[in-house]
Order: sequence, then C-alpha cells, then structure tokens
Amino acid sequence: MENTPLTQDVELTVACYTDEGPPPPYHRKSSQPSPPSGDTLAIDMSGNTLVPHGGNMTSPESSRRRHKSEGAIPAATLNCQASGNNHLTPNQRKNSMFGSRSTISGIKFDDPYIVNSEDGKLSDRTSWKTSDSDDDETGLTLMYSKHEKLPMKDFSLEVRAAMDVKNFLKKTVLILDLNKLSLDEIIDEILHKLLDSSGSKHSFDQARSALFTHDCVHQLSRTLQCTSISEGGGFDYDQNWICALASIPSIQSRHVGIARLHRPANLGTASQEVYFVIVVLTPTKEKGTKNELETGRTFATIMSDPELRMKLLEVNTESEFKEILEAHTNALAEKQKNWASEKAMFSAENQEQSSFRCSLFRGIREDLRRRIPVYVSDYKDGVVGNKSIQKTISTTLFLYFACLMPSIAFGVLNSNNTKGQLNVEKVLYSQTFGGLVFAFFGGTPHIVLLTTAPLALYTKIIYSICEDFDIDFPAMYACVGLWNSLFLFLYSAFDLSVLMKWSTRSSEEIFALFISIAFCVDAFKDAFRNFAAHYHIPACTLPATAGGQSAVNNSITSNLTDSLVNVVNTTVPPSGCERDVSLLYLLLLLGTLWLGVTLYNFTMTPYLNAGKRELLADYSLPVAVVIMSFFGSYIFRDVQLEASFIPSELSLDVFKLVPIYNLSVGAVFGAMGLGFCLSLLFFMDQNISAALVNAPQNKLKKGTSYHWDLLVCGVINAVLSLLAFPWVHAALPHSPLHVRALADVEERVDQGHIYQIVVRVRETRLTAIFSHILIGLSILILGFLAYIPTPVLYGLFLYVGVTALYGNQLFERIMLLITEQSAYPPNHYIRRVPQRKIHLFTLLQILQLAVLCALGFTPYPYLKMFFPVLIFLLIPLRHKVIPRFVHQKFLKAIDGH
Repeated sequence: MENTPLTQDVELTVACYTDEGPPPPYHRKSSQPSPPSGDTLAIDMSGNTLVPHGGNMTSPESSRRRHKSEGAIPAATLNCQASGNNHLTPNQRKNSMFGSRSTISGIKFDDPYIVNSEDGKLSDRTSWKTSDSDDDETGLTLMYSKHEKLPMKDFSLEVRAAMDVKNFLKKTVLILDLNKLSLDEIIDEILHKLLDSSGSKHSFDQARSALFTHDCVHQLSRTLQCTSISEGGGFDYDQNWICALASIPSIQSRHVGIARLHRPANLGTASQEVYFVIVVLTPTKEKGTKNELETGRTFATIMSDPELRMKLLEVNTESEFKEILEAHTNALAEKQKNWASEKAMFSAENQEQSSFRCSLFRGIREDLRRRIPVYVSDYKDGVVGNKSIQKTISTTLFLYFACLMPSIAFGVLNSNNTKGQLNVEKVLYSQTFGGLVFAFFGGTPHIVLLTTAPLALYTKIIYSICEDFDIDFPAMYACVGLWNSLFLFLYSAFDLSVLMKWSTRSSEEIFALFISIAFCVDAFKDAFRNFAAHYHIPACTLPATAGGQSAVNNSITSNLTDSLVNVVNTTVPPSGCERDVSLLYLLLLLGTLWLGVTLYNFTMTPYLNAGKRELLADYSLPVAVVIMSFFGSYIFRDVQLEASFIPSELSLDVFKLVPIYNLSVGAVFGAMGLGFCLSLLFFMDQNISAALVNAPQNKLKKGTSYHWDLLVCGVINAVLSLLAFPWVHAALPHSPLHVRALADVEERVDQGHIYQIVVRVRETRLTAIFSHILIGLSILILGFLAYIPTPVLYGLFLYVGVTALYGNQLFERIMLLITEQSAYPPNHYIRRVPQRKIHLFTLLQILQLAVLCALGFTPYPYLKMFFPVLIFLLIPLRHKVIPRFVHQKFLKAIDGH
C-alpha cells in the first residue's frame, strides 16, 4: 500500500554513510518520466524507483553559478571529511562559520571532493580507502553518502504505526536533560540505558559498531531527518532532532531510545543545534514492516512537527513526555483520516467558486464561514497552553505602548495642523473605539488599527482646502470620511480584495520599508527641530564681552591678577542657550532605541537562561520606555525638556454629530474625489497589512478574512467621521509585530548564520482587547502621560521602525550590496538566483521606494493626494515592467511567499 506525504512541503530524508567499500551498481530502471534536467540523483522510496535528474555533477562553484538543481538534494556524493569539535557553544552559534564548506546548489559538504566519471555523469563506482592507507597519519577518510526521500507515515491507514507508538511508549527509554556534548557520549549513554534494561550488555559493542562508521570520524552511518520547503522554493533541515538507525543480530526485539539534551549540541552539517536524539535498534532478521527503517519512520513522522518539539522541550517528567507523544499520535491519526475528505471538499468548493464568479458579498460570506466556528477559540487561545498567559500579558503591554505613543505624537501633529480641532484626546478616543470594535468583530484579530502619518498628512490637505475655499472643516472632514466608508463598503461587497492576489512580496515589502522610513524620518525631524531651537542659536555663539577683553589687556604681573583675568575672560552663555536640552534629547532618543533593540535581541545572547532571555525580549518596549522616561523626568529633572503635549480638560462636548448639511453641493462632490483617493490608501494599507499578517511563515491556522475586515474598517471610520474623530486603519509595522509578539520561535543554524522560524502563533483577541482598554483608561491620566519625555516618544518611533526591518527581505538584500560575498546567508534566493540578478532586482525596488519617498515626503500638500494611487501602481509595475529586466523563473524564487 503506497503512502503519500501529509503535506506537500515536508518530507523525510534518510542519509546513509559508509566507508566499507563502494555501493552496488544500480540496475533498476525508472518507470517514471524523466524530470527536468539538473545535477542530482533522487531516490524515491515510495515507488522504489531511481529517478535520474540528467546533467553533470559539477564543481561547487559552477553548480552555484548555473543554478540548475534549485535546491534538490544530491542522492549520492563522495566527501572527504576530517574529525572536529561537535559542541555548539553560544559563541559558535553567534559568530562561527563552523569551518569552510563547499556548496552544491545549497547542499553543504565538508570538502569539495566530488567524484565524477569521465563522461561527466555520477559514477556507479566509488573510490574507497585501500588497505594500506593509514587514516591516523592523514586524518582524512573518503565517505560515501546517499540520500533517499521517504513518505511520512500515515497513522490512519497503517495499523502498525499506531501500535508501535503505543507499545514503545510503555518500554521506551527516555533520558531527559542529558548533559552530554559529544556524539559518542550521547549515543553511549542511550545504548547503556537501552541494552542494560534488556540484559543484553554483550550487544553494546555490536550496536555501536552498526550505528557509527568505522573510521576516525565516528559519524552516524544511517540517520533520518525531516526537510521542509522554505519560502521561495528552497528547503531547510529540522536541525534540532536526529534519528539514528541500526539492525544487529544479537537482539531479539526492537528497541527505541529518546534523549533530550540539556543544551543543544553541534553534531555536524545539517545537525548544528540538536536537542533530541532518537536511536532505533532492530533484529537483523525482522520482517519489512517492523525493520529499523519503518520503525524509525514512525517516530520521525511524529517528531517532524515543530509545535510538538516545542512542547517536549518544556515538560519536566517522563510521564508528561509520553502523554504528549501519545496525544499527538492520536491527533495526527485523526488529522490524516480527514485529510483526503477535506481535500475533496476544497476541490468541490473551488469548482463551485469558479462557476459563480459575480456573486455579491460572496467573499464576506466565505470569511464569516471560516471565522465564526473558531470565534470562541480566539479567546481561549490567549490563556490555554504553555506560556500563553505570559505571552498575552507581555503582548498587551507591547501593544499598549506601541499604540499609545504614536497616538500621542500624531495627536500633537493633527492639533498643530488643524489649530486644535483634532487633538490628542480625540485621537485616543478614536483609537480606543476603533481598536475595541475591531478586536471584538474583526476577522483577523492580529491586525492593529491606528491613525498613521499618511492619514495625518491627508488631514492636513483637507484642512488646507477648507482654509483656501472657506469651508467648514469638521463638516468637510466628516463628508470625506463618509465617502471613504462608502467606497470601502463597495470594495468589500464586490470582493475587490481578490485583486491583492497580484500583490507580491515585492510590493508589500516596499510599502513596509517606506513606513519604517517614515517613522525614522518623523523622529529625526523632531530631533533637528530641537537642536535648531536650543543648540544652533545665536545665544550660544556670542563672542567674549568687551569687559572681559579689557580685563585681559590690563592684566600684567601677579598670579592673582592672572587668575582674576582668566575668570573675567570666561564667556558665560546667556540664559537663552540651552545646549544641555538638546544633548539630553539625543541621549534619550538613541538610548530608547538602543535599550529596546538590545532587549528585543536578548534571546540571541548567552546571558541568563532561555526563559529569562525570552522574558526580557517580550518586555523590551515597555522596559525601554519606563527606564528612559525615569532618566529624563527624574534623574535629569534639572534639565527642562519640552512636554510631549499639554492635556486639555475632558469634555463630553466632543461626542456631537457634525452638521454635514452645512456643506454645499460642490463641496460634497469635492469630498467624493478626496474620499476616493483616501479609500485607495485604506484599501492598500488594510490589505497589505493583512497579507503580511497572514504570510505563510507565520503559520496561522484559522483562515483569512480580507473582505470582512475591510467592511468592519469602513463601518468604524463611518462612525468616527460623524463625530469628526481621527480615522484609523490597519497599521504597519504594528500588525506583523503583533503576530511576532504572540509567536513561539525556533532557532536554526546554517553555516554559522542563525535565523528564527515561527513554530506557532497564539491567534487570540485578548491582547488587542486588553491593550485598548488600557488606552481608554489612559485618557483619565493624561497629566501623568505628559511626564513621558518627547525624545522617549520618538525613540519608540525608531524602535518600531528598526524592529520592523527584521525579516524584510528587501532590507536584507540592500545590505548584501555592502556585504562581503563570503558572508552571504545561505537562503533560498542566494542559492537559486544569480547574484547579478539579485542586485538588479534590489536596485529596481530601491528606485520604486525612492519615488514613493519623494512623493510621500514632498513639501507640496496637494501632490500627496496622489500618494495612494502611486502605492496601487506598484502592483502593475511588478507584473508588467520588472519582468523585462529579471526573468520570471528568478522572480518566482526571489519574490515568492
């Protein structure tokens, strides 16, 4: 019975290493059509076929230059290896490249000794060490390795799989927090526990001999690991677990041992941060369904789930460990059982959708069908599960400060632009109302609504038009907002969000990087303003006084007279010079950025333990704001910093409907044009934020809700417009940062580069609800919030702008322009796209970003009206212009999700 993988992006790979001689020649012919040409061989175990990927096995350099294999694993290679240190210290994880490695299309080898036959194809014969060679003298050994793809075990169909887990859990040897570092010590400890329990001490040497290669390297001869498809079409190894296989004749039954290491160990290439080591031993004369490969495949299928591994790292007892394994096995069997029926159901839905292309509100109905069944779990997920309460509290505080500070800053900006008609209090009212309504009724609870810099600029444009044409500003503002809400309603009703399927990573990251630049520009503009007001002023540059110069001329003899002259000659700045204010401003601004980013990256340091490092990283933003505010308001209280804002008295008069009927017909139609341009900004910002939140790497499970979210946003802003409150829409980079704050991540190491992948995200509404309740209560303590210094407020802007750059591939590729080539990270587009094309695509993106910045930061307000149109034009530019410069197959690798 043929098994199929559970998913299309995960597969098991078995690697075999031997030094005992050449492998037997292959005789079986492929019954499958030949795949596209490449430089590798792949062995498909599910169909028992040898599939040749035609082409030559080339040198590492030429293979990287030609980019034909596109991440395929060579099935058979011959490497020259030397023994080395396998302990992964924190410093090695951060800085070491783990020695020099050659690469064949992204596959790492320890040394570039690749065997080629004379005709350029992979030879059936392999050179092996001769009997008279001496490994001890040279330290080198030729290693033959072979990779085979295995299907995942189907627990719903294979009876043996579920039985193996239940039976082995009763007698499996578990070693928790094993404090060993080398591979030899780890395997020896497992074997001692495994074989001593069965009274087979004499089998120890035999098992060890079967597990390791017979040389000075002592590499595991047969292993199982999981590979997964990474973004862009490459692949990644699950580097924190490995399964070793062996069959020996001296045992009568199968044995499985699992060890969880106290800290990660470096066990070689593709196993540079191993937490779990699984050893499977079976009798030599065991039937095929119970041999070591089938047994290992059972446990490897279970360990391929990163969320399970995260749970297993957190348990403290063996009983909890076994309970989690058994529960996961049952859940996996149930999931596999429903997989085929779900696939058939989705196919039927796709056919149904293709037959009804112009159905009104169809997108909204589908969004609600996905989200309503999981609505209750949106609340439970915030409190159920390990560390969920801790993550909910830390994310709530993060959102509180991340939303409160920009609201205050943009409230001050709106107040200055509208002469107090839109002030800080109104911004906080709209933030509280919009955030709470969307948290309760929105489809994607991770999206954060916020008033932003583009909205503040658009408000300034409306106010300027009202001043020029003598129009009532609140009425005009409300009319523009209502037209905007009407257009958003139409966009959601006619499913126009489907147009965002043409939006690629390129357009999304250009806009995200523009928002980060806008936050940094706002911060430095205020810093320049402060220096212009307190540092670079005439009062600080006056020459010495006439009296002082006269005293110098009259000094002639005594030391006392000289001292008096020096004192009189000193120029005392007048009271108007306050350079200390500007210096403290710069200290607090950069100090907030430095402290926040340092704590945000604290998980990458070797200090404290993992739990405390994660705790400091989770609370990086609140800690930075509180500490730097204490320095500015108390430690340096003698320096008179400007107040961030002056709170006004609270009044219920603000909750009055705006008299729109005062507008003329011409003003109403003029508001329609402004509302249409504004709706494009809302449409693009809302959908781009939702796309970044729902990116595949975030691994959200409850489905998207583009159309419904757009409708809810339109309703919220219609209410705000009637009250002449500031508008809100989905905010970047707050929304992706909200997802990251609720995520559990797993670190992986590849050629010395450490990167993080998301294991799971808590899809909860509680964080947005709690944080916006706190923002609403903050309206009552505006007097205390005024103690937060202005530089700390704008330091938060820098923090948000800088942390949003993590994971932005456009920024990463910009940094490649000034990075030494040997230090390039081994990610998918480096492996699959020529370097020249990578830089060309990056330069084209920089050009688009420059045009976006030129229009977004132009001093001419009326030109900024076309900013939303320019954002929308990024999509056709990507599909019609960019392919003229970069080939489509390279764009698929470099610009795909």
